[in-house]
Amino acid sequence: MEIISQEKIDNFKNFLKSHEFFFVIGHKEPDGDCIYSCLGMAALLKAKGYEYQLLSAGPFKRNEVKENAKYFTDTPTFLSEPERKKTGLIILDCSEFSRLGEINGDLKGLDTFIVDHHKTAEATENSIIDPTSPACACLVQQLYEKIVGPVTKEVAANLFFGLSTDTGYFRFLKEDSAEVFRAAARLVEGGANPRKTYDKMTSGKPYSTRKLLGVLLERAKQYYGGKLVITYETMEDTAKWGQEGRDSDALYSLFLAVDEVEAVVFLRQETEHSCTAGLRSKDSVDVSAIAAKFGGGGHKNASGLSTDGTIEKIIPKMLEEFSKVLL
Repeated sequence: MEIISQEKIDNFKNFLKSHEFFFVIGHKEPDGDCIYSCLGMAALLKAKGYEYQLLSAGPFKRNEVKENAKYFTDTPTFLSEPERKKTGLIILDCSEFSRLGEINGDLKGLDTFIVDHHKTAEATENSIIDPTSPACACLVQQLYEKIVGPVTKEVAANLFFGLSTDTGYFRFLKEDSAEVFRAAARLVEGGANPRKTYDKMTSGKPYSTRKLLGVLLERAKQYYGGKLVITYETMEDTAKWGQEGRDSDALYSLFLAVDEVEAVVFLRQETEHSCTAGLRSKDSVDVSAIAAKFGGGGHKNASGLSTDGTIEKIIPKMLEEFSKVLL
């Protein structure tokens, strides 16, 4: 993980100084890194005396973020035109407006600063984008420490949770991660509890997650000599098991533990005309490049997308793209 340069720190500080109010937002269907990065940024703004509003299109499907839904809204407070000119928009854990989802208000045209760590993110003049960072929470931590100072216990717990979720509780880190562990150590010194974080990540899942997991395992198919596994969730599955009946992390782990498997795709039919998908892979397969073909993005080994179409039509297109890297 690279250290944010002082030039970029100063650029962000100048962005803050040039506004009086801020909207803070992450991507739709937020995960732990997204939500806890937003909460960390909110703490930074509060510590510096700025007013802000936390926004999210939701839905808060994941068990680890549901309790924080009360801090977010999908309806920005109304601002007059003079007020909008003094308002900054801070986007975390994504860089595309399309990934923000449906917000009941106009965010376009606001002076914007992006903090993201995804490989497919495009840098702008007002941005801090670092694909070497394993989580957006790591970037927010650096900003907080440089601008405010040592993290408080609450901020430490939030940012440690964001880091833990995006690294699979550090399972996805490689030999170049010493700086990440140094940052994590500072969060623990600040009051983060690793054991409580792990328990929060892995417990509290409804029984339906295991029932749906069985359906997805039974439905899965292997392609290209077993290198690719694709499974899917229908709208009927969602109606039967509910949105809480998803444990995609467990699904990915089970399939990627199989010797010959190099990539996994989990498709979900969200509406009659649209799907979402999660893509995971081992070292050699860059699923972010494949996700980008469908308007998505993310990391080399963990990406997502939302696209028009049905499962039946999307799977052949997925197979075509994977054939280019697996055959």
